[in-house]
Amino acid sequence: MTHDSVSSASPVSPPPATTAAVPADNSAEALDPHCLTDAESDRLLSGAPWTRFAVLGDSLAEGLGDPLPGYRTSSWADRVADALRRTAPDLTYLNLGERGLTTAQVRASQAAPAAAFRPDLIGIVCGGNDLLLPGFSPAVLETELRLLFGRLATPGTTVFTYALTNLAAAVPELRGGPLEDGVAVLNEVTRKVAAEYGAVVVEMYDHPAVGDRDLYSADLVHASARGHAVIAAATLRTLAAEFSTGAG
Repeated sequence: MTHDSVSSASPVSPPPATTAAVPADNSAEALDPHCLTDAESDRLLSGAPWTRFAVLGDSLAEGLGDPLPGYRTSSWADRVADALRRTAPDLTYLNLGERGLTTAQVRASQAAPAAAFRPDLIGIVCGGNDLLLPGFSPAVLETELRLLFGRLATPGTTVFTYALTNLAAAVPELRGGPLEDGVAVLNEVTRKVAAEYGAVVVEMYDHPAVGDRDLYSADLVHASARGHAVIAAATLRTLAAEFSTGAG
């Protein structure tokens, strides 16, 4: 996926050079019940209204992750843009995602360029880095998310965000620990703020595939190529339900 002429602050990292020489093999993805074929996504998105799609946030927005045999190496955001562009060929796409940023840093560096882009569809993914910092404060996170959503949730714009996956479901030694508890708190805050601003939440916390180890990269932080495919499918299903009910 190549971003169009609108430059991003931090383009999605390209796949490792070693994968370029490997023939494409999407056989596992084609059979994965949690993924979508192009035909399925085209059916879901028939009549979708969006023509300007922006993504902002941290490394999860940027699209980091390990390749996985049988799955296309493409981020969830690029996959969503590809699917939208098949139904709206003139779609313009901007990804501002940058690894390592807290919610406050995302707001400071990305909110203005995202607003200037005048999107009618915005994906926001942040909060994970806040959670990993010493002294994590749900109250501070909530304040920063309100400021960020308040800047971008304008009339005529569909904003979506994520309840992050429960990694502990796939890694038993993390169950009942601070990370599992922290992700639950992060998701609770995100859902609360999203509801206040009419944003759509893509629910990944208890997704049916959340316990599959191959959904995650080796660092147990980012999604694998399969994870990106599954997130994209969940996103498209959620967005399709949103506009088909007239709520978007």
